Amino acid sequence: MTQEPTRTQRSEGIPLGRIGGVPVTLAWSWFIIAAAIIFLFGPRVAAAIPGLGTAAAYGVALGYALLLLLSVLVHELAHALTAKAWNWPTPKIVLTLWGGHTQFGDVRATPGRSLVVALAGPAANFLLALIGLGLLLFLEPGTVPRLLADIFVWANLLVAVFNVLPGLPLDGGRIVETIVWKATGSQDKGTLAAGWAGRIIAAALAAAIVVPPFLQGRTPDFSLLLITALVSGFLWMGAGAAITNARMRLRLPAVSAAALMEPAIQVPSWTAVSELRRLAAAAGPRTALVLTAPTGHPEAVVDRGALFAVPDHLADSTPAAAVARALAPGAYIPNVANGQELIAYLSKLDGSEYAVIDREGTVVGLLRQETVVAAITGRRPQGRRS
Repeated sequence: MTQEPTRTQRSEGIPLGRIGGVPVTLAWSWFIIAAAIIFLFGPRVAAAIPGLGTAAAYGVALGYALLLLLSVLVHELAHALTAKAWNWPTPKIVLTLWGGHTQFGDVRATPGRSLVVALAGPAANFLLALIGLGLLLFLEPGTVPRLLADIFVWANLLVAVFNVLPGLPLDGGRIVETIVWKATGSQDKGTLAAGWAGRIIAAALAAAIVVPPFLQGRTPDFSLLLITALVSGFLWMGAGAAITNARMRLRLPAVSAAALMEPAIQVPSWTAVSELRRLAAAAGPRTALVLTAPTGHPEAVVDRGALFAVPDHLADSTPAAAVARALAPGAYIPNVANGQELIAYLSKLDGSEYAVIDREGTVVGLLRQETVVAAITGRRPQGRRS
């Protein structure tokens, strides 16, 4: 029902093969909702069709779970095949505890196309409901086929209507996202607004189930309360994830190596500790000392604690490398890198510290991974090493 970016996952479920060229996986978590459906609806089937028998009633409830799975699969296929029509990479469909999600690779979406892809799923469920209504005309009331057809119609209507509610992570959240995207020119601002709309829907759904019985002095139905708690919790967490991701992407353009680095000076790696101490005192405590190899490439960062721990009588004979921590190979970036370019640089480098160089290749700063993460997430970096 929701759309998620591509990520690498292994052993997440049972592969069901490919449909329309898209791999489909049944997540292990689906069996939880299947068991819940069988447990909750088995007794109701037995009451609806007297004389059916307990085992048969639970078998019909299993059939309901499978029909719901089919409805979700068609829903996700509608997303995937619509996206493929615009050549969006679609690595997989995963059918999960909460229904399912279609994963997309890196795409250049427009507001209109994003909306069409999102609403293709609910449209497919409305179509299935219409097909089910047609079948009802030929089925005798009070029979198992008629009961399953009834359930199939209502399940698809429920999935369709629920998913067009205007808030993420539901498909209808793309309506809010598209409106704000069109108005502001920023998809991320649209995602942020749709995420908050999703949280409002989650809270309203919970209130609609809990408040009326409370005002009437009665206790809400336990099974309905449990389902509402699960659904509202799912919506709240999904909306929260959308809000967090949108905020991170909105911060990204302001994230630059030049703005986030701490000042640094480069020092040849063969420099003695006594000279390093003089340079450190002149540069001040906030300036890092980066050692460079004979080639001029950054290779280590001086540890100030280790630097001043060397006995004075050994300072002239101890090399700088003895009081430094090595940088990962190639761990240096240009000071002009910013936004997505900076993230792309860092994603290819090992380690958590990176020398920052200017256009001439001179070291001008030191960038720490925790500082970049803090800038993107809005969280304070933890204590730094000297």
